[in-house]
Amino acid sequence: MFKNYLFFKKVPHLIWKNILNKNFSSISHILDKNGVGDVITVKGWIKSLRDQKEHIFLDVSDGSTAKKLQILLPKKLKPEDVTTGASVVVSGPLTLSPKGQIELIANTIEVYGKCVVSEGYPFAPRKQYAPEYVRQYLHFRPRTNKFGALLRLRNAATLAIYNHFNSEGFVNVHTPILTSNDCEGAGEVFKVVPDNKNLIKSMSKEGQIEDEAYFNRKSFLTVSGQLHLEVVAHGLSKVYTFGPTFRAENSKSRLHLSEFYMLEGEIAFVEKLDGLIACIEHAIKQVTKKLVNDSIEDIEKCQEKKVSFDWVDKTFPVVTYKEAVTILSKNTDKFRGNFDSKEGFGKEHEMFLVEYFGKVPTFVIDWPKDMKPFYMRDNGDGTVAALDLLGPNVGEIVGGSLRENNYEELLKKIPNYNGHLDWYLDLRKFGSVPTGGFGLGFERYLQLILGITNIKDTIPFPRWPHNCSL
Repeated sequence: MFKNYLFFKKVPHLIWKNILNKNFSSISHILDKNGVGDVITVKGWIKSLRDQKEHIFLDVSDGSTAKKLQILLPKKLKPEDVTTGASVVVSGPLTLSPKGQIELIANTIEVYGKCVVSEGYPFAPRKQYAPEYVRQYLHFRPRTNKFGALLRLRNAATLAIYNHFNSEGFVNVHTPILTSNDCEGAGEVFKVVPDNKNLIKSMSKEGQIEDEAYFNRKSFLTVSGQLHLEVVAHGLSKVYTFGPTFRAENSKSRLHLSEFYMLEGEIAFVEKLDGLIACIEHAIKQVTKKLVNDSIEDIEKCQEKKVSFDWVDKTFPVVTYKEAVTILSKNTDKFRGNFDSKEGFGKEHEMFLVEYFGKVPTFVIDWPKDMKPFYMRDNGDGTVAALDLLGPNVGEIVGGSLRENNYEELLKKIPNYNGHLDWYLDLRKFGSVPTGGFGLGFERYLQLILGITNIKDTIPFPRWPHNCSL
């Protein structure tokens, strides 16, 4: 048995070693290594083609970097289907062009998949397209230079988030996608039921409604992992989750999606907002610095408008809701519509506050309790210990609060209580501790650092009302 284990352990390594012996490398690796003289094999897509007297110059990309590898192809080797957009595999030695640029001189070339633009391919070479147009072709969008850079940056940001929170002693938790809780209590949930009517019928108990047949209760796609994180924080102290969340809102604005990703953190033994604010500010600054240092080429490639990162070295201002209302009330002439503090802040009010504080992300704390969910800790003055972080270009990117850890107070706050949150109350009953947490909208964070106007252009496959293609 032990010998068999060793055999299977070696097999993947042998397969990978065999691949490496074929001298296949990513373009990112090739350009970083600068191995002039090496004979290599490249696989990718032709981004542009320049036809000259004796040679053809191809710019090839495999998606590993924003840069292209220039390939010098003798005309006598050119297959008929070598066109922009085609996928190819090319082998030959690396050399330096007269301009000192690394290029590959093709000895062999094979077309994997031809691309005839005239037959319906939506993107012509060297032509710029509006995001609205590109968004119509989600299955081709990753091939565009701009969106390819966005996807690489999204990956880099995800990795930076995991590394940061790991270094800070947080434990990553996989909170459920299916849940029986509407955490925010706003009724913006997607109900989950089996599509198989016969299954529902066979599982239904006497007097039971169809919505409860499968799980014995109504179930939804999660709007937040917060309540589950609170459970784990009561045992592991510092936890976070990073995954998809869902909102059933009839909103098609540039800042809303029906499915989006949230970074959520929960910390035990937090008694003041200061500690939560410091955690959020530090995380955003460190992740952003990492991206600017390591991925600036992709940032510049997918930015819609130039973004200043001066704020990463500045302290984020903190202002109470009452103080923010005073500032806005003195500047009502600058708003398109009326400002009513009882209705909270609209997007233009959020953006004004950020501008007012020098275009630095700004915390607004101590919100009126009737504007916030039931689980937030009461300050005793009509406000709750809640925070919103507002950022340039996008407005709110983070929401958070201290959690109500008093059993009796929490019991009174739960809307329409019917025993469905007994488990949540139990956390305040047995070994309770003060906790605080936050949720950062990942796509809004990308809008913040990239100056992207529409949130639909920050996620591979956006879903919004009347749109769930692919």
